[in-house]
Amino acid sequence: LKVLWRTPVQAGYAGPAVAGNRVVVTDYLIESGTPRNDPGARIRLSGKERILCLDADTGDEIWKVQYDRPYEISYPNGPRATPTIDGDLVYVLGAEGDLHCINMDSGEIVWKRQLAQQYNTQAPIWGYAAHPLVHGDLLYTLAGGDGSAVVALNKLTGEVVWQALTTKDIGYCPPTIRELGGREQLVVWHSESINALDPLSGQVSWTYPLAPRYEMSIAAPQLNGNRLFASGIGEISAMIELDATGRPGKTLWTGKPKIGVYSANATALFEDDAIYGSDCGSGKFMAVNPADGSRYWETYKLTSGDESARRVNQGTAFVVKHEDKHLIFAENGDLIFAKLSPAGFSELGRMHVLEPTGECMGRAVVWSHPAYANQCMFARNDKEIVCVSLAAK
Repeated sequence: LKVLWRTPVQAGYAGPAVAGNRVVVTDYLIESGTPRNDPGARIRLSGKERILCLDADTGDEIWKVQYDRPYEISYPNGPRATPTIDGDLVYVLGAEGDLHCINMDSGEIVWKRQLAQQYNTQAPIWGYAAHPLVHGDLLYTLAGGDGSAVVALNKLTGEVVWQALTTKDIGYCPPTIRELGGREQLVVWHSESINALDPLSGQVSWTYPLAPRYEMSIAAPQLNGNRLFASGIGEISAMIELDATGRPGKTLWTGKPKIGVYSANATALFEDDAIYGSDCGSGKFMAVNPADGSRYWETYKLTSGDESARRVNQGTAFVVKHEDKHLIFAENGDLIFAKLSPAGFSELGRMHVLEPTGECMGRAVVWSHPAYANQCMFARNDKEIVCVSLAAK
């Protein structure tokens, strides 16, 4: 595939966001301190978080917003939440809770909030990672603190409209809007439970206890028909059958050894006849039967690429479907075109797009979800963002 441009950036996990001819990507410019990846320790760094807007055709910088931001988080490479673009505004959440609303054309800051300070809390150990959600006139974001695990803000002013839920740790899972029982509900999975709330008032409709290990609620619960699937580290998962009102009814199956897929960094894709995703325990990419959690097949070829491996802790691959094909961005920096089915997978093409500049358990990784737009793929590591043409020749 043809590489259209490469632009240098600093470190970060946050994926790029693309709208029209603009690309928004965030990074962290370290000024003092030594970054290291210790899953149990908060690392102190000084530096600047940056929000960069680039020309989608050339990669040239259009505007930049930067601000001083000391870090005290684990895996302190940089921001983790993908920017959220809504019309002529973009919303960006930094790793320590800096929430900015910025004009897409000028780069002017419309409003900003510091969530950790406002709600008298501390960033989760791995930083604020759940990207904000715009729906109607409201912006939803995980915040933290007493009674404010999730807050709804006026998207134009940043004023608080409502706040709800209390939990010991907000986790890392982005809020989503789902139609449950014929009405829209805001689904929030924090470190202790999945919750459905009225999007306009914040009133809690129901709560389903589900607590992944290490407070690592990350992958957004996936809805297919009347089945809701959620999974996380520690063989924690649930396939929930919703009743006619959209409330949890029967639990069809839960996590067990060699049953299900346990998503961490990358959300699984829930189709009618299979769930496809990377398993944080084994590191394999696998296909799972949604009826009972049994595994159809599993492979390292679509995560680390090393089929001889015995285990790849937190093995990661980001999968999306386009028409009848699947696009998979593996942690080794490969873009893979494939066809996935319960019977197996066929690899249609593979290109090494980026060097894996991050580190996990002694191996090199790139843990950043790409953007697909304008017949292109936009992907980043800790040194550059690249635009690759996916147009038919």
